[in-house]
Amino acid sequence: MLRLNRILGQASDPAFFDRLHDLQHHGRVERIVIGAEEAARHRLRVLTDAGTECAISLPRDQRLANGSVLWLEEDRAILIAMRDAEVLKLAPADAAAALELGYFAGNMHWAVRFQGAELHILLHGPAEAYLERLDPLLAGGRIARVRP
Repeated sequence: MLRLNRILGQASDPAFFDRLHDLQHHGRVERIVIGAEEAARHRLRVLTDAGTECAISLPRDQRLANGSVLWLEEDRAILIAMRDAEVLKLAPADAAAALELGYFAGNMHWAVRFQGAELHILLHGPAEAYLERLDPLLAGGRIARVRP
Protein backbone atom coordinates (compact mmCIF):
# COMPACT_ATOMS: atom_id res chain seq x y z
CA MET A 1 0.00 0.00 0.00
CA LEU A 2 1.28 3.43 -0.96
CA ARG A 3 1.09 6.01 1.84
CA LEU A 4 0.32 9.56 0.70
CA ASN A 5 0.73 12.08 3.50
CA ARG A 6 0.78 15.48 1.81
CA ILE A 7 -0.32 17.42 -1.22
CA LEU A 8 2.73 18.34 -3.30
CA GLY A 9 0.87 21.00 -5.30
CA GLN A 10 -1.62 21.35 -8.13
CA ALA A 11 -1.34 19.84 -11.60
CA SER A 12 -1.77 23.34 -13.02
CA ASP A 13 1.32 24.65 -11.16
CA PRO A 14 4.09 25.56 -13.64
CA ALA A 15 6.57 23.53 -11.56
CA PHE A 16 4.61 20.32 -12.29
CA PHE A 17 3.14 20.94 -15.71
CA ASP A 18 5.96 19.66 -17.96
CA ARG A 19 6.67 16.55 -15.88
CA LEU A 20 3.01 15.63 -15.67
CA HIS A 21 2.56 16.24 -19.39
CA ASP A 22 5.41 13.84 -20.22
CA LEU A 23 4.15 11.19 -17.80
CA GLN A 24 0.64 11.52 -19.25
CA HIS A 25 1.97 10.82 -22.76
CA HIS A 26 3.51 7.60 -21.48
CA GLY A 27 0.36 6.52 -19.59
CA ARG A 28 2.07 6.93 -16.23
CA VAL A 29 -0.41 9.27 -14.51
CA GLU A 30 -2.81 7.54 -12.13
CA ARG A 31 -5.95 9.19 -10.83
CA ILE A 32 -7.90 8.84 -7.62
CA VAL A 33 -11.51 9.75 -8.38
CA ILE A 34 -13.40 11.12 -5.38
CA GLY A 35 -16.52 13.12 -4.62
CA ALA A 36 -16.93 16.29 -2.58
CA GLU A 37 -17.69 14.40 0.64
CA GLU A 38 -14.46 12.40 0.36
CA ALA A 39 -12.46 15.53 -0.47
CA ALA A 40 -13.42 16.99 2.90
CA ARG A 41 -11.83 14.05 4.71
CA HIS A 42 -8.17 13.93 5.75
CA ARG A 43 -7.87 10.14 5.89
CA LEU A 44 -8.93 7.82 3.08
CA ARG A 45 -8.16 4.36 1.74
CA VAL A 46 -8.63 4.34 -2.01
CA LEU A 47 -7.60 2.72 -5.27
CA THR A 48 -6.23 4.62 -8.23
CA ASP A 49 -7.67 4.02 -11.68
CA ALA A 50 -4.66 1.72 -12.25
CA GLY A 51 -5.45 -0.34 -9.15
CA THR A 52 -2.76 1.03 -6.81
CA GLU A 53 -3.94 0.81 -3.21
CA CYS A 54 -3.35 4.10 -1.38
CA ALA A 55 -3.73 5.33 2.18
CA ILE A 56 -4.17 9.10 2.25
CA SER A 57 -3.40 10.84 5.54
CA LEU A 58 -3.22 14.62 5.21
CA PRO A 59 -2.36 17.36 7.70
CA ARG A 60 -5.39 19.38 8.88
CA ASP A 61 -4.32 22.42 6.87
CA GLN A 62 -4.48 20.58 3.52
CA ARG A 63 -7.60 19.71 1.53
CA LEU A 64 -7.96 17.57 -1.56
CA ALA A 65 -9.09 19.30 -4.75
CA ASN A 66 -9.28 18.52 -8.44
CA GLY A 67 -5.70 18.27 -9.70
CA SER A 68 -4.03 17.79 -6.31
CA VAL A 69 -0.68 16.07 -6.89
CA LEU A 70 -0.11 13.43 -4.21
CA TRP A 71 2.81 11.49 -5.72
CA LEU A 72 5.41 12.43 -8.31
CA GLU A 73 8.36 10.27 -9.31
CA GLU A 74 10.39 9.80 -12.47
CA ASP A 75 8.05 7.12 -13.78
CA ARG A 76 4.69 7.78 -12.07
CA ALA A 77 2.36 10.46 -10.76
CA ILE A 78 -0.85 10.21 -8.73
CA LEU A 79 -3.45 12.98 -8.94
CA ILE A 80 -6.91 13.66 -7.55
CA ALA A 81 -9.80 13.87 -10.02
CA MET A 82 -13.07 15.18 -8.62
CA ARG A 83 -16.28 13.44 -9.63
CA ASP A 84 -18.97 15.80 -10.86
CA ALA A 85 -21.61 16.36 -8.23
CA GLU A 86 -25.16 15.34 -9.11
CA VAL A 87 -27.57 18.24 -9.01
CA LEU A 88 -31.30 18.75 -8.83
CA LYS A 89 -32.22 21.70 -11.03
CA LEU A 90 -35.21 23.80 -10.06
CA ALA A 91 -36.84 26.84 -11.65
CA PRO A 92 -39.14 29.08 -9.61
CA ALA A 93 -42.33 30.39 -11.23
CA ASP A 94 -41.72 33.96 -10.04
CA ALA A 95 -39.67 36.10 -7.66
CA ALA A 96 -41.80 35.19 -4.63
CA ALA A 97 -41.35 31.46 -5.35
CA ALA A 98 -37.61 32.04 -5.77
CA LEU A 99 -37.44 33.62 -2.31
CA GLU A 100 -39.46 30.79 -0.79
CA LEU A 101 -37.30 28.14 -2.46
CA GLY A 102 -34.09 29.88 -1.37
CA TYR A 103 -35.34 30.23 2.19
CA PHE A 104 -36.38 26.57 2.29
CA ALA A 105 -33.05 25.31 0.83
CA GLY A 106 -31.16 27.44 3.35
CA ASN A 107 -33.16 26.07 6.28
CA MET A 108 -32.40 22.55 5.05
CA HIS A 109 -28.68 23.46 4.87
CA TRP A 110 -28.54 22.22 1.29
CA ALA A 111 -25.50 23.17 -0.76
CA VAL A 112 -26.73 25.12 -3.77
CA ARG A 113 -25.49 26.92 -6.85
CA PHE A 114 -27.26 29.55 -8.90
CA GLN A 115 -27.44 29.22 -12.67
CA GLY A 116 -29.34 32.18 -14.07
CA ALA A 117 -32.86 31.94 -12.65
CA GLU A 118 -32.38 28.28 -11.65
CA LEU A 119 -31.38 26.90 -8.27
CA HIS A 120 -29.14 23.81 -8.44
CA ILE A 121 -29.09 21.66 -5.30
CA LEU A 122 -25.98 19.51 -4.88
CA LEU A 123 -27.29 16.05 -4.04
CA HIS A 124 -25.96 13.97 -1.16
CA GLY A 125 -28.48 11.20 -1.61
CA PRO A 126 -31.32 10.22 -3.94
CA ALA A 127 -33.11 13.07 -5.72
CA GLU A 128 -36.43 11.59 -4.62
CA ALA A 129 -35.67 12.41 -0.98
CA TYR A 130 -35.22 16.08 -1.90
CA LEU A 131 -38.29 16.09 -4.13
CA GLU A 132 -40.45 14.70 -1.31
CA ARG A 133 -39.50 17.66 0.88
CA LEU A 134 -40.15 20.06 -1.99
CA ASP A 135 -43.53 18.50 -2.83
CA PRO A 136 -45.67 21.40 -1.54
CA LEU A 137 -43.81 23.83 -3.82
CA LEU A 138 -43.80 21.43 -6.77
CA ALA A 139 -47.46 20.40 -6.43
CA GLY A 140 -48.56 24.02 -6.20
CA GLY A 141 -46.66 24.92 -9.37
CA ARG A 142 -44.47 27.38 -7.46
CA ILE A 143 -41.33 25.60 -8.71
CA ALA A 144 -40.63 23.15 -11.51
CA ARG A 145 -37.92 20.55 -11.94
CA VAL A 146 -35.62 21.30 -14.87
CA ARG A 147 -34.60 18.14 -16.70
CA PRO A 148 -31.04 17.84 -18.01
